[in-house]
Amino acid sequence: MRNERAVSLHRLSCDGLVKDHGGSFQLGPLSLEFADGVTCLVGPNGAGKSTFFRIAAGLEKPTSGSVRLPRGKSDERISPLGYLPQILDMPPGATCEEFLHYVAWVHRIPAGRREKAVADVLSRTGLAERVTSKIRTLSGGMARRLGIAQAMIHDPVMLLLDEPTVGLDPRQRLALRETIAAIAAERIVIVSTHLVEDIRGLADRVVVLDGGTVVFDGDVPALEAKSDPGAPGETDLERALATLMGAPE
Repeated sequence: MRNERAVSLHRLSCDGLVKDHGGSFQLGPLSLEFADGVTCLVGPNGAGKSTFFRIAAGLEKPTSGSVRLPRGKSDERISPLGYLPQILDMPPGATCEEFLHYVAWVHRIPAGRREKAVADVLSRTGLAERVTSKIRTLSGGMARRLGIAQAMIHDPVMLLLDEPTVGLDPRQRLALRETIAAIAAERIVIVSTHLVEDIRGLADRVVVLDGGTVVFDGDVPALEAKSDPGAPGETDLERALATLMGAPE
């Protein structure tokens, strides 16, 4: 666990949120509130994590219930949220700077502020020395950091990061977790993950989904306390997740 945070300034609220996929799967009903800091959204494949992200990002509408986004910055033209999907298509022949200038334009950042916005976000994600690098030359870890940079370019108060460390080696995952922790001080960050090391290294709070419903909501020590000694896993955290998600022994 990392240090306790100051009182949150932002809130994402879900009230009775339901998404029904034609009887094959239902997410919810979910009534949750997210505050500043890092919340790890955890669950097996098909638990509803990506569905929740798409609804929170405005890409899908709920069947019923509501999602209330946090209030954004003073410029109401600019979205209060940034989104990194699992797969982000970026133009391989563009430089990091060119790509981010385009994303800044999409987010309606005024022309006079774009240069600084690009420089700031490259610095905050550890890519300041890659300004003129072509995207196709970036390592997997750098490409994911650029994905976070594009999600942050408009300085949103909420970030949705869907499996941001997937496919990275241990060193790259550590560097990316450090990046995420550094940018989460004054914003809501929700990270979808199935990696135990991400949970332990990032989470101020953990929400576990299974079958579209919340089966746990709390911090890492409280999650570890759910561990069943007979469940599979090498640590209390792994055994707790296996216990909550009904993994076979």
